[in-house]
Amino acid sequence: MHISKKLAGVLLPAFLAVSGCAQTSQTNQTDLWSAYNTTFKNAKYIDLTHAFAPVQPVWPGFGNAKFKAATAGQKIDGYVDVGQEFTYEKHGFVATAYDLPTDQYGTQLDPPAHWNPLGATISDLPATYSLRPLVVINIADKVAKDQGYFLHVSDIEEWEKKHGQIPEGSVVMVRSDWYKRWDNIKSFNETPFPGVGLEALKFLHLKRHILFHGHEPLDTDATPDLEGEYWLMHNNFTQAEGVANLDKVPESGALISIGFAKPLGGTGGYARYVAIAPADWKYGVTIADAPGAPLPEQAWPLKRDENGVMRPTQE
Repeated sequence: MHISKKLAGVLLPAFLAVSGCAQTSQTNQTDLWSAYNTTFKNAKYIDLTHAFAPVQPVWPGFGNAKFKAATAGQKIDGYVDVGQEFTYEKHGFVATAYDLPTDQYGTQLDPPAHWNPLGATISDLPATYSLRPLVVINIADKVAKDQGYFLHVSDIEEWEKKHGQIPEGSVVMVRSDWYKRWDNIKSFNETPFPGVGLEALKFLHLKRHILFHGHEPLDTDATPDLEGEYWLMHNNFTQAEGVANLDKVPESGALISIGFAKPLGGTGGYARYVAIAPADWKYGVTIADAPGAPLPEQAWPLKRDENGVMRPTQE
């Protein structure tokens, strides 16, 4: 039995229930709770997102973010003066100010407005983006032999011979293992880098009608005019960039949770992608492993490092 069929057998009934396709005599509210308790509560969750930081890869035309302590914008008598940093000791809390030179930073979601003056902005994207089937096409072995390798239609067809046709409305992530270079900025920024070919993009959108695709580098391709990204944005499609951990996700049968910041009229989105795989998948954590409430405390008190990032620091 292919793992894809096994995964689909576990997750598809739950996905149909969430999307309103399951037939049952119970109320819709109970249907969703039932799907959560029987499937999602025991599923494995895998984070596909880099935490963004002051020191990380970024297109050189933008520059890097700066993190620093938030300061008071106005005086509150007996509590804080204008310009004073908020501290645990004096005010009972801290906050951080982020100088973000671009919304094209880290793991992201690009809306058409990034390139298209008539395109949808990040705040125009519908709530239906939140949960979709996840397809992972693995080109890592080919990239290991040629780091400039780009996704071809033949790679998609090879995936479909093994797993079946790509579902309409799904998210297709292209695994290259390039994300493993993230902490080595010079290596991550090398060219050529793995890309997604224009014909492959057209096939995915015009033949398979996917929601969007994603890749691990910070550009779609290394062509002189960035033809893939130009085509996507001017045809009103989105894309994910800077994705991580695709080597820890099943190639088929999983779902993806999609979250992103919603600045009004935004031309890019700081995104959080999480894969949802069956309980017996070898990677990820369950809700029992990481319930989220209460959250574990740090090993040491949080202090700002030289870049303004709050980190546990031994005194």
